[in-house]
Amino acid sequence: MAKLAHAQWSSRMTFVLAAAGSAVGLGNIWKFPYMVGESGGAAFVFVYLLCIALIGLPILVSEWLLGRRGQKNPASTMSELARTAKKPKAWAIVGISGIVGAFLILSFYSVIGGWSLYYTVNSVSGAFSGQDADGIGALFNGMLSNPGLLLLGHSVFMLLVIGIVARGVTKGLEGAVRILMPVLALLLVVLIGYGMTTGHFGEALTYMFNPEWSKLTAETVLAALGHAFFTLSLGMGIMMAYGSYLGKEIDLLQTARTVIIMDTVIALGAGLAIFPIVFANSLDVASGPGLIFVTLPLAFGNMGGGTILGLMFFLLLTFAALTSAISLLEPVVEFIEERTPLSRVMATVVAGVGAWLLGIAALLSFNVWSEPVLFGLGVFDLLDTLTSKIMLPLTGLGAILFTAWCLERSSVEDELGLSATGKSVWNVIARYVAPAGVIAVFVTGLI
Repeated sequence: MAKLAHAQWSSRMTFVLAAAGSAVGLGNIWKFPYMVGESGGAAFVFVYLLCIALIGLPILVSEWLLGRRGQKNPASTMSELARTAKKPKAWAIVGISGIVGAFLILSFYSVIGGWSLYYTVNSVSGAFSGQDADGIGALFNGMLSNPGLLLLGHSVFMLLVIGIVARGVTKGLEGAVRILMPVLALLLVVLIGYGMTTGHFGEALTYMFNPEWSKLTAETVLAALGHAFFTLSLGMGIMMAYGSYLGKEIDLLQTARTVIIMDTVIALGAGLAIFPIVFANSLDVASGPGLIFVTLPLAFGNMGGGTILGLMFFLLLTFAALTSAISLLEPVVEFIEERTPLSRVMATVVAGVGAWLLGIAALLSFNVWSEPVLFGLGVFDLLDTLTSKIMLPLTGLGAILFTAWCLERSSVEDELGLSATGKSVWNVIARYVAPAGVIAVFVTGLI
């Protein structure tokens, strides 16, 4: 049966929402605030913003450009572009690595998405009310030690993701982000509004935007660099897949700036929603990953209106997880759909069930399979380490190097609509600055 013509986004705005939805995820709502807390506040924020501009933007543009030129899944795109540019076929590994990376990340990302669903339900039931630190800690540890509960959350979350992606680009991806992104933004605004009433909003502003440069260390810089890279969904085949649905009329640089601004505003907004609550309740800003799943429920359970605020916050977290998860499944589905006779629906089911099965191994590593399986790591941590420290940096590096060094320079400059000055800036950043930054993240991650 003949395949349909390659899908296209219906408008620039829906593409922006989809790309921003991919970028906006647990990294913004869960990881960014605790990294700010662990890394000394505003100094980390400013370095992060600089890294987004110098490394995130050029790699994002490169992945879109490659996807738009190839008009296929990431593996086929890189293979075709390498052939056209008379470069080795081995460049196809960049696309393959992105697809595999997205699949692996989705498998354990769905587990965390299940956590957010569990906490949303607990918010409604009032499970946080009146709890002390030991009670909230017991709730979190009880969840992790219960394989049946983790499996239920993981399964429901993955079913939602499969249902959205199976509907296709226009009905599925676009339809979801048109609903989820505005609701996510609204929830965030309401939570920031609440933060303004705590009497500690000014303290949060100072913490996030008045840097103490003495707290800036080499470790802080590298942490900011790594987070800037990963928050934009780079190196996962996602943006290349999304770029393949993009028309020639879209200004890539302008659109990238819009997506990065949206992603950054939501990350900063998450900090402004969370830190006033943390300060108002004399909680530890440097409590790490537990800031969301242990520290904040403690605050919600002991404040007026905490049930409603807790529900809104964990809905926000769930929506953010969904927008990223559907983008993680997309490059895998696109690859299967183009390389096999399977329909869009069946390709989605196959890819989704595969990720779900691997996710079961990941969730069991918190309980019955807690013993290390490789390099002293359980399945969950192994998948996280393999993707975030090895596959994603190398895939992103491959994309920027291919764009900057293998494609005809003048055609890239023309496609990006660069001025004379813009051409010089682009070539310096794309050829040297961004690759050096990615290599720094990669090498440091292995140490």
